[in-house]
Amino acid sequence: MRSLGTRLALLLAAAIILVVITSSFAASLVMRGPHPNKMMEPFARQLHILAKLAEEDRAAALSAGVVVSPVPAAGARDEKLSEFLTEALHRTGEAREAIVNRGLMPPPNPTASLRLSDGAWIVVPMSEFGPPPDGWKILAGWLTLIVIGSTIVSVFAASKITKPLRLLERALADIEPDGTIPHVPETGPGEIRVTAQALNRLSARVKAATESRMRLVAAAGHDLRTPMTRMRLRAEFIADDEDRRKWLSDLEELDQIADSAIGLVREEVSRDSLQEIRLDLIVARIVAELIAIGMNVRSGELQAATICAGPLAITRALRNLLINAATHGETAVVAVSCLDDMIVIKIDDTGPGIPQERLGQVFEPFFRIDIARQKSFPGAGLGMAIAKEIVSRFDGEIKVRNRQPKGLEQVVVFRNPATR
Repeated sequence: MRSLGTRLALLLAAAIILVVITSSFAASLVMRGPHPNKMMEPFARQLHILAKLAEEDRAAALSAGVVVSPVPAAGARDEKLSEFLTEALHRTGEAREAIVNRGLMPPPNPTASLRLSDGAWIVVPMSEFGPPPDGWKILAGWLTLIVIGSTIVSVFAASKITKPLRLLERALADIEPDGTIPHVPETGPGEIRVTAQALNRLSARVKAATESRMRLVAAAGHDLRTPMTRMRLRAEFIADDEDRRKWLSDLEELDQIADSAIGLVREEVSRDSLQEIRLDLIVARIVAELIAIGMNVRSGELQAATICAGPLAITRALRNLLINAATHGETAVVAVSCLDDMIVIKIDDTGPGIPQERLGQVFEPFFRIDIARQKSFPGAGLGMAIAKEIVSRFDGEIKVRNRQPKGLEQVVVFRNPATR
């Protein structure tokens, strides 16, 4: 019931069925025959004439086609019509015994039997005054056909109505890492063509905006190199060692910010080739690299875990997270585990953690917990943002929460391809 197509189909089917049933009921009221009691008197008068003819001149009656039988017609007795006919005979002439039976062979048409004065019976076929006895079966079949036909028409109509929405759904599912949409064929009905044209225009604009941003950031980073190089050369001639150190430190930070900004934009549009990679092996290699450069990092349990992703990008993301934990969290422990339907990489540190009210900002570019402490740690504050961009691209998720009594826990979750 959550599907728009299903709702439209049900709505259309209900509307069609309601209209047809209402119109059928109205037509039955207008077209149904009169009540049998009102139509019985003319038939009763005919029976009086036939009975008198058979009693006065039997041979003439037989030659005229009147059926005279020693017993009433065979079949099931219709008590209602028998009562109506008896009353009509009484109103129109001499009271006589009359029986209305329905034949044993389908269709069970009614037959009137009228007793004569000598005990014989005349048998006369009757017309059907109302709906047939099995009319409910006909009505049930009619309604079944209505329901089946309405359902087929409604499902077809709903599929046509929701076709542009399915086109949108497919286009959104195929969005590429740079935000563009593969070209959508501009064919089909007018509404489909208009939707496809709008999607293609949107994709072209997004691509143009992304390329423009890439050029802008790359140009800015490149153009900053020259003045920063001049400033670095001038800083080398500063006589005071402390001032010279501060100038060079600031210039180094500017270099890192420019490089990280360019790296973040490139990462958003990167098309690193997909392949099956072992996360446990990548984590073990990163831990060994960081230990070699003196960082306080160690690995916990590393269960064998395989995902389909870009190896260079995933390595960069996990390295950023581990460096962040080892730099700001004093010590870092990383573990890889495989659950039923997911693969979890957990990084725990023993640092001060992040204020609870600022946890939601941790993946924002250039985020710093404490501006006063930013000189104590190298980096531009883009490592977490880059890691989130990479992990999200491969259908993963990063969560960050504080540990008790202190420390930070970073959890990276990927869907387990073995359970798909």
